[in-house]
Amino acid sequence: MSWSVGRVAGFAGVTVRTLHHYDEIGLLVPSERNRAGHRRYSEQDLDRLQRILFYRELGFPLDEVHTLLDDPATDPREHLRRRHDLLVARIEKLKKMADAVGHAMEAQKMGIRLTPEERFEVFGDKDPERYREEAEERWGGTEAYAESQRRAAAYTKEDWKRLQAEVDDWSARYAALVASGADAEGEPAMDLAEEHRLHISRWFYDCPHEMHVCLGDMYVADERFKAFYDAMGEGVAEHLRDAIHANALRS
Repeated sequence: MSWSVGRVAGFAGVTVRTLHHYDEIGLLVPSERNRAGHRRYSEQDLDRLQRILFYRELGFPLDEVHTLLDDPATDPREHLRRRHDLLVARIEKLKKMADAVGHAMEAQKMGIRLTPEERFEVFGDKDPERYREEAEERWGGTEAYAESQRRAAAYTKEDWKRLQAEVDDWSARYAALVASGADAEGEPAMDLAEEHRLHISRWFYDCPHEMHVCLGDMYVADERFKAFYDAMGEGVAEHLRDAIHANALRS
């Protein structure tokens, strides 16, 4: 029994582009091809994919995953032990950072420091801190949230105007791209997704590709974020999520 690339992508929760990439680099080459040349995956292929995704979840880069699966001289237990030690050290570091941020937030509440008139001038009738309490509850202990608040507290009215102008410009270009029927995994969409990621990094907090992927998923899963992006045009939220995933894969 075998399955198409689309069915396998659905089973595994990955994109078709991801499976194509794994095939191209020899990490997961499907066992069969149908008469039309389309990929067909066997049960053994699915078992290998499951192991690949396990190692990826632990943070192993693709070249190391390849070695773990195919090099008989490699001891997977030793690789896992080293990865475990790194994860434990990272957890301890994050705990210390979260504690430090918590103390700083208790000492000073930070936010957008504009007069009501300036807020209206910059944001119109949109409240930039509408979800601030919820954001504090969900991400208040993270370094990213603390960094975002520190930066926001220092921005002037002119800074916020420049930021908002960038948002408006990007939104118009992305909405036009989606309306044109462009593929979310095409270069133009991925370039705009990368621009979106760099905007976050430049104005709010460092946003690596892994975090950007999580944000992209949230833009679809959270109905308010989805409504925000879909207000730019039908299907924008899902399109942006897919473009973010594709952009992360090519990095």
